[in-house]
Amino acid sequence: MGSTVSVRDGLLAILTLGPAYGLQLHAELAARSPHRGTVNPGQIYATLERLGRAGLIESGGRTHDGLPLHRLTPEGRSTADRWLRTPLAGGVPEWSEMLDQILVGATVDPVATERLTRDYRVRWSAELDAAREDAVDSGRETTIAGWASDARAAHARAALEWLAAVSDRLTAGTTARPLSTVKPRRGRRPHDEPGAS
Repeated sequence: MGSTVSVRDGLLAILTLGPAYGLQLHAELAARSPHRGTVNPGQIYATLERLGRAGLIESGGRTHDGLPLHRLTPEGRSTADRWLRTPLAGGVPEWSEMLDQILVGATVDPVATERLTRDYRVRWSAELDAAREDAVDSGRETTIAGWASDARAAHARAALEWLAAVSDRLTAGTTARPLSTVKPRRGRRPHDEPGAS
């Protein structure tokens, strides 16, 4: 997950499942958004620190071996729920941002994600119609501008096909899964955790 917003929202969404420690959240984010490259653990800890300063997360105690846990505040839960249920602002979403939202959401709240895919299908259908209209209205089917319209239409068709497949899978069975109980190979010790004394 390259974008800070996606990392932030992905972590908040995962924390709706319960308190977790830093490296656990790193592993969960990677498992739930495999389309993204590896996120530096430092980015996870920096994001957790910012979320704490913003009042979206707070201390959730410690693991049995002393790792600090993070949990959502009421404001953090509200922010996470909004991200899980509301299409990204604007018309057609940035592709990776939409994937982050749907893939993470499918593992956290499949019912909300099913509604979200329907909302996105409406947007992408409008985008496909607009691309077709642009190509026809401009009479540029054989120009570079026409090729751009074709690319826009192809992108919209691919998005619609993918969203339809996701919707089918969401209704076919459950994709929700709890936080993993498998401990990542290494984690920050209490003295290394941001905000630890």
